[in-house]
Amino acid sequence: MKLYHQSYVDGRWVDPISSRPFDLVDPSTEQVFGQVSLASAADVDRAVVAARKAFSSFSATSRQERLDLLQRIVEVYVRRQDDILAAVSQEMGAPRSMRGHADAALAAFRQAIVTLSDYPFETRLGDNIVLREPIGVCGLITAWNWPVQLIAVKLSAAIAAGCTTVLKPSEFTPVSAIVLAEVLHEAGVPAGVFNLVNGDGPTAGHAISSHEDIDMVSFTGSTRAGILIAQAAAPTVKRVCQELGGKSANIILQDADLGAAARWNIGRCYSNSGQSCHAPSRVLVHESQHERFLELLQAEAAKVRVGDPRDPATTMGPVVNKAQYDRIQGYIRTGIEEGARLVCGGPGRPEGIKQGYYIRPTVFADVRPSMAIAQEEIFGPVIAVLSYASEDEAIQVANGTIYGLGGYVFTTNAESARRVAGKMRAGRIFLNGAPSNTVAPMGGYKRSGNGREMGVFGLEEYLEVKALIGFTEAD
Repeated sequence: MKLYHQSYVDGRWVDPISSRPFDLVDPSTEQVFGQVSLASAADVDRAVVAARKAFSSFSATSRQERLDLLQRIVEVYVRRQDDILAAVSQEMGAPRSMRGHADAALAAFRQAIVTLSDYPFETRLGDNIVLREPIGVCGLITAWNWPVQLIAVKLSAAIAAGCTTVLKPSEFTPVSAIVLAEVLHEAGVPAGVFNLVNGDGPTAGHAISSHEDIDMVSFTGSTRAGILIAQAAAPTVKRVCQELGGKSANIILQDADLGAAARWNIGRCYSNSGQSCHAPSRVLVHESQHERFLELLQAEAAKVRVGDPRDPATTMGPVVNKAQYDRIQGYIRTGIEEGARLVCGGPGRPEGIKQGYYIRPTVFADVRPSMAIAQEEIFGPVIAVLSYASEDEAIQVANGTIYGLGGYVFTTNAESARRVAGKMRAGRIFLNGAPSNTVAPMGGYKRSGNGREMGVFGLEEYLEVKALIGFTEAD
């Protein structure tokens, strides 16, 4: 059993001031493989002191110095990609064949280089000069479902802006964060610019959110946790940037390629075992095409290979832990009890699997918009298919949840695509399965959060705006 008892503070690995042990469980075997120390509020405070001390010098670095640092991080990261992927696979069960975890984090660092290269930190507005300056010490709190990518998106923007950071990754996925800290250390990130404190939400997360010397908190996770973070941050009036839950709808218009839509929806929703806030977990199809589309979905779902994440043939591994397994099983049972028709999948583990937190790839039909499986974020490989009679009804149903993170449209008509996308209340709308990218801003409407990540919009979350009035160019 491996022990991960230290924090990374002020450029070195240190023992926590106060901590308690937390077992790390391999979700594919249900066996403990390691132990991490969950640090205290005192440990967070030590990290914040280091970050505040480093801010005065790091915030004054030139654009080129920060570009050089980001490039060194990329170079070291490339050498350690396999180590990062192995850590993610063991701690959360992602298939080794799913290199997207490591690749997405690398893409975030590379995008930060592109964004920083020509970002205008100083502009003119009439007779005024407008400056954008680093906001200060930033607390980064990340979820377990994309453990490295979520860190990289936030950290790369913070470094590009000239901010210093205190990171608290999920206690369920600390190993990949530790490997990333090793990457940053080897790349020569100055002491105090990046600090890693492992801990849980009620202790370390609350300490970061409420800390008087943290200027901004960036959080990715559940809406419930996001509300608690915002409440803790409110007394210090710090900026809070949140990417929260989702219940994304995929509207399939009548002229769409049904086969392509079914194939993509299964692949995208079941990717990462359905543990994605952007997962298209609600599919809206015209009532005249409902049964045909279900046949296509079922055929595609049958191609999913659930199993050991170390097996190259596996396309879907387990979910992250027992609590998540039980939660998803509860939603599947609720769907059946509420009268939805089970097309495939259902309760229990897939056939032939006796241990591990594996979920059967599940599709429900005859789902009503009011059902729990159509309203609440399941965060597992469960698809709810709803039928609609008109385009207006489809848009109304798509917008009929508390969430607004992502949305999807399948159609061959460009005019229809823009019309529907314009009416969907969500932060990102994808057409015909277009892939995500790191340039477009990512974030949500309603209770899916506030603020944006990635590209220019993500960088600006880490910047303050200062107006210089009455100054001339010579000044």
